[in-house]
Amino acid sequence: MSPGSQQHRLGRSECSLIEECRSRSRSRQPRSGQNQVVIGTYAFIGLLGLLSAHFQDNVAIKPADRLGEDWWKQRHEHCVELTKQGGFDLVFLGDSITQGWEGGGKAVWDREYAPLKAANFGFSGDRTEHVLWRLDHGELLGLKPKVIVIMIGTNNVGHGSSNPQQTSVGVKAIIGKLLTAIPTTKILLLGVFPRSNQPDDGMRKAVDQINGLIKGFADGKRVFWDDIGYAFLRPDGTLRTPLMPDQLHPNDAGYEIWAKAMKPELDRLMGGK
Repeated sequence: MSPGSQQHRLGRSECSLIEECRSRSRSRQPRSGQNQVVIGTYAFIGLLGLLSAHFQDNVAIKPADRLGEDWWKQRHEHCVELTKQGGFDLVFLGDSITQGWEGGGKAVWDREYAPLKAANFGFSGDRTEHVLWRLDHGELLGLKPKVIVIMIGTNNVGHGSSNPQQTSVGVKAIIGKLLTAIPTTKILLLGVFPRSNQPDDGMRKAVDQINGLIKGFADGKRVFWDDIGYAFLRPDGTLRTPLMPDQLHPNDAGYEIWAKAMKPELDRLMGGK
């Protein structure tokens, strides 16, 4: 990968880091042409090392499995079979909030999404690194859906394994893998739902930071942004807890709200109603 293409894939903080390092290396270079080349080369090598260390420390982009959990292993095998089966026009990809369409959201799913030939690839507790592993091991990439709905990242910050910046890089890696493997699909990237009751709670702020970063991944051509978290909030920013009793997962009424808020954009991407 060329230095230019590598920078194109980095987040804002990484790009700032690059520019700072370049500025320092320029300020330290003498005017002698040969010495400039030597020092500049060492500065660039140091920069690459710094960036390498940065990404090596980001578990959000390191594919990881959970095969030690029997239910997770069985669900993964089921989703591999779904992929082999094919025939799905709509796919939901995410964590427990997505898997919940099979629980509290089942009635809504059966009414709204089953007729659209939808498949659920949500796994409770998953983080970005787990989704990356699943994509690398037989899930989803053999399908050719019209739309993939993605919401992922709350467990990265909720479990403390990644900060919002690292989580956003993990989300970007998932999007990149999907766009490369399924060039005909469109991605509806949802904002991570608000969590915790108060708007100034640490977890709420972390989710807001993730959303502030990942919304920039939408290009309006193949990736589309839809932040419907407002539907779960009161005017003062507190959580509508009757829709999320545990301040994280929607209940049956919450899934009704989700479907209603997402419907205009999903209908448009699926073919326009």
